[in-house]
Amino acid sequence: MTIHEQSLVLRNGVLMPVLGLGTWLIPDGQPAYAAVSAALDLGYRSIDTARVYGNEASVGRAVRDSGLARNSLFITSKLPAEIKEPNAARASFEETMAQTGLDYLDLYLIHAPWPWDDIGRDCTEGNRQVWRVLEEIWAEGRVRAIGVSNFNGADLDALSETARIIPMVNQIPFGIGSDQDATIAYCAAKEIVLQAYSPLAHGRLLARAELPTVAARYGRSVAQLCNRYVVQKGLAPLPKTTHPERMKENADIDFVIGPDDMAYLDSLARAQ
Repeated sequence: MTIHEQSLVLRNGVLMPVLGLGTWLIPDGQPAYAAVSAALDLGYRSIDTARVYGNEASVGRAVRDSGLARNSLFITSKLPAEIKEPNAARASFEETMAQTGLDYLDLYLIHAPWPWDDIGRDCTEGNRQVWRVLEEIWAEGRVRAIGVSNFNGADLDALSETARIIPMVNQIPFGIGSDQDATIAYCAAKEIVLQAYSPLAHGRLLARAELPTVAARYGRSVAQLCNRYVVQKGLAPLPKTTHPERMKENADIDFVIGPDDMAYLDSLARAQ
């Protein structure tokens, strides 16, 4: 079974593809349209965007023009991190739907527990209020699953105190060298599926001196090693690229990293 045929099961039974295409920093218009179109042609079925990325319109157009059955795709978008008020949250969701031109989303997330220009601010009450909006949207059938992004265990505990639905997905930055053990353990205990954005650490992992030797043992590139590591840790990677050859490379990860090498790669997080 290839990576494109593999899925993770969310708590409500929805299947989420293991591998997806991230679209952060891909400009709206032809760049985003071409990237998503190429990914879909190459077998990708999960596409990740966000209101703040500014490319929802092109992502949606590529999806609609693909000719693929809508129910074979998994499209994610996100509520901007700075929105912590329910009316604004509902309005932003409606704008996302207008921009994408889709009848529904497969996953909708709170982008972060705090605004990006005020990381760490306590927005507990605001998160609880906008989460109620996500619960309503899910109950209306306009999204198949709801979740959060960049939430740690404490953030999730605070949200869960008033939530009717526990988040189904948490999207976090994760790759070789990342210390996310606490969040991974928390989400596993709560049956929250994890997606990993920036699995190559914005390309920084490609320059790590320790990795080419490990990758060579499997006849693979460092990028393939990084994506496979994320999969074997039980997360769903979302590598971002606009180049079809890189999309092919990122998806060619049907191999298994041995236990000794996994332990060594795990140790790189502790060596930071």
